Amino acid sequence: MLSPEVRYFLAVASTGSLSAASQQLFVAVSAISRQIQRLEADIGAPLFERHARGMILNDAGRIFEGHVRRSLLGMEQAKAEIKGLKAVRRTALRIACTDGMAFSLLPGLCSRFRQLNPAVSFNLTVGSVEEVADILRQGECDVAFQFSLHPERGVEVLGSWPAPVLMVMRKDHPLAEKSIRLQDLSAWPMALPDRATTVRQLFDLSCQMNGTFIEPVLTCNNFSTLYAFLQQNPLAITLCSPFTVLFQHAGLDLALRSLGIDQLTQRTLQVQTVTGRQRSAALNLFLAYACEELGKHSGNGR
Repeated sequence: MLSPEVRYFLAVASTGSLSAASQQLFVAVSAISRQIQRLEADIGAPLFERHARGMILNDAGRIFEGHVRRSLLGMEQAKAEIKGLKAVRRTALRIACTDGMAFSLLPGLCSRFRQLNPAVSFNLTVGSVEEVADILRQGECDVAFQFSLHPERGVEVLGSWPAPVLMVMRKDHPLAEKSIRLQDLSAWPMALPDRATTVRQLFDLSCQMNGTFIEPVLTCNNFSTLYAFLQQNPLAITLCSPFTVLFQHAGLDLALRSLGIDQLTQRTLQVQTVTGRQRSAALNLFLAYACEELGKHSGNGR
């Protein structure tokens, strides 16, 4: 892919003489000399200091050599990426996530990614925080999506975004357009995640610190169940992150409201992989896509 004059230039630069380059390339010395003179004429400056024992790059030559070698490296990287695209067609990605991301976020990311890469398949495992951490550590998934209350050890965090706990209700709920205080919630039927979830832990901590007691009418470890309860009970309220309903928020006629309590903001959504593990081309493409989408939508909710 290189022109003869550039190929001959690199040979002389590497070997230090026309004769050595001639032996390396199996080309006559006179032919190499003519091509280098043509290159220098085209550039408008000499590229070598010529001595009786050989040729050494001058300042202009070193600049030109650097650009040529960077161009060659870029071509090699491009070829590697193109070859990697073929591997994408044959790759199944294993994802683990906690329940809050299985309702809308992961189905949405996987569906939208497959529109760009239709042959990629996914194996999605949903578990508790502890189960997802174990799955990742044991190498049983390629990437994990989970909410975290603290920095994770032993994993590579590829992205982290604020995931505050928000009140979720129907848009026609009496509180949907009002300023909400924690104590206001006791007057309404609350459907809460179970105590093993980070969203419930932060909510209970907020209640304790504010001296408020909230008794839920339904407790469940599955957000789909909480959402179904919300739909069938117009006055009910539940909790989730804005990411939980990211791709269905508008179509579900939901209102997401903040209580303005610091404790409810102490959580992030993290995309995690095992440190040092080789990643496939398909996985790299999916991770880049997922992180871009999450960054785009970070901060949703009021």
